[in-house]
Amino acid sequence: MSELSYMPATELAHAIRTRQVSSVEVTQHFYERIERLDSRLNSYLALCQEQALADARAADDAVGRGWALGPLHGIPISIKDLEMSKGIPTTMGSALFRDRTPEIDSVVVERVKAAGAVVLGKTNTPEFGQSGTTENRVSEPCRNPWNTARTPGGSSGGAGAALAAGLCTIATGSDGGGSIRIPAAFSGVFGIKPTQHRVPRYGGYGRPAANHFSQSGPMSRTVADTALLLQVLAGPDSRDPNSIKETPPDFSAGLGRGVEGMRIAWTPDYGYAAVDPEVAEITARAARVFEELGATVEDAPLQLEDPFDAFFDVFATATYTSYAHLLEEHRDEFSEPGLYSLEHGATVDGARLSRAIHRVDVLGRQMEDFFDTYDLLLSPTMPTPAFEIGRKPSVIGGREVDPMWGFIPFTFPINMTGQTASSVPCGFSADGLPIGLHIIGPRRAEARVLQASAAFERARPWADKRPPGFE
Repeated sequence: MSELSYMPATELAHAIRTRQVSSVEVTQHFYERIERLDSRLNSYLALCQEQALADARAADDAVGRGWALGPLHGIPISIKDLEMSKGIPTTMGSALFRDRTPEIDSVVVERVKAAGAVVLGKTNTPEFGQSGTTENRVSEPCRNPWNTARTPGGSSGGAGAALAAGLCTIATGSDGGGSIRIPAAFSGVFGIKPTQHRVPRYGGYGRPAANHFSQSGPMSRTVADTALLLQVLAGPDSRDPNSIKETPPDFSAGLGRGVEGMRIAWTPDYGYAAVDPEVAEITARAARVFEELGATVEDAPLQLEDPFDAFFDVFATATYTSYAHLLEEHRDEFSEPGLYSLEHGATVDGARLSRAIHRVDVLGRQMEDFFDTYDLLLSPTMPTPAFEIGRKPSVIGGREVDPMWGFIPFTFPINMTGQTASSVPCGFSADGLPIGLHIIGPRRAEARVLQASAAFERARPWADKRPPGFE
C-alpha cells in the first residue's frame, strides 16, 4: 500500500480501471497518511472524507458495471483553496472567509469532478494567493517536507507540500506571479503555468476584476501526470470571456519526442536578477543536459529591465478591485501580504495603471520577438533554495532585494507576457533542498514545454527522490 502514496496518476488510473486496486482503498490510504503526517506540514486547510469515500465507492461501482470512465476516474486529487468547491469550506487563505462554504464549484473543480477524480480536500494558500510563501491567519504555516523549518513556496504551497510528501496523487494550483512554479521548485515536484486564459477562471469570492495574470493549472510528480490533468482543465468556457476559444491540443502526444534539433536559450538572470551562486551553477549544469539530448543551447541575448513595478501595479489593482470593500470593517483581519497588496492597489490611479499595462504590452512583444529565434528559454525557477518560514531574503547572491517580493524575479515576468512555463526538479542544494529549472515557451506552446520537460525527466529522473520521513 505504501507505493500508492507516490504512484503516478497515469498508472493509478490503469490500476483502478483493471480492478488491481479500488478507488476506496486508495482514498482511505491517503486519508490515513494525511492523518498521520500532515500535522508536520499543514498542507490541507479542509478535508471532505465522507464525500470523498462516497465518490470513491461510486467510482468503483462504475468500474464494476463497465460504464464509461473519465480520464481521472477514481484518482484522489487535492484542490487549491482559491478554487470554489461546493459543500467544502473555501477560505481563500483568508480569516474573513473562515466559515464560508460555497454552493457552486469553480470551472476547475467542475472539470476535475466531471473527469472522475475524487476530491480529498483543499490545500493551503496565503490570503487571496498574495504571497510566494504560504502563511495566513486561517492555519499554521505550511511547511516544506524536505525541511519543515523551510517554506514550500506559494501561493500553491499546500499543493506542492502535499505532492512532495505523498498526500495526494495530483493537485490543482494557480499562478499569478509564479504560484505554481515557486512551490514546484521549492518542493521538488513538477508544475506548469499554462498560457494565459488556457484554463478558464470562474468561481471565486470578491468583486470581479480583469484577470491579466492569474492562471489555474496542474501540479504533479511526473510530466505525464501534469499533461493528463492539463487536458482535463484546458478549453474555453463562456463564463470567462477571455478564455482561449479553441480546442486544446493533445498535451500528451509529444512527450516522447525529445528535443533534438531545438534551439534553446539559457539565461542565469534575465539581465537583472540576483541569484545565489549555487543555484546558478546547478541550473546552468541542468541546461546543458539539453545539449546531450540533441538540442542547441546558447546563452540568451536577453537583457531585460526589471518590470516588477509595472507587474505589481496591475496585480495589486486587481486585488484592490476585488476586496477593497472589506477593508473598512475588517482591516485587522487581513494578513500582511493581503493588506500590503490592497494598500498598494489603493495608490494606483488610472494613468499609472495605463502606463503599467503599456509596460506589460511592451514586454509581451519583446518576448514574442525573442521566440521568433528560439524554441525555448531556460532559467533558474527561483534564485535561492527554500528559505526559513517567516524570513524572506533581503539579500541574494550578495545583492539587496526587496524583502517582500525580491525572491521571485524569474516567474512574475512570464505572467506579464502570458506565456507558458514549467518548473522541473534539476538537483539539490548542499543542504538537501530541491532546485528547479524554468522551461519557458511561447504562448500556446504548452505541448512543447511539456515535451522538453519530459525529455529532461527521462535524462535526469526525479520522481524516485522522496523527502526523508515521508517515504
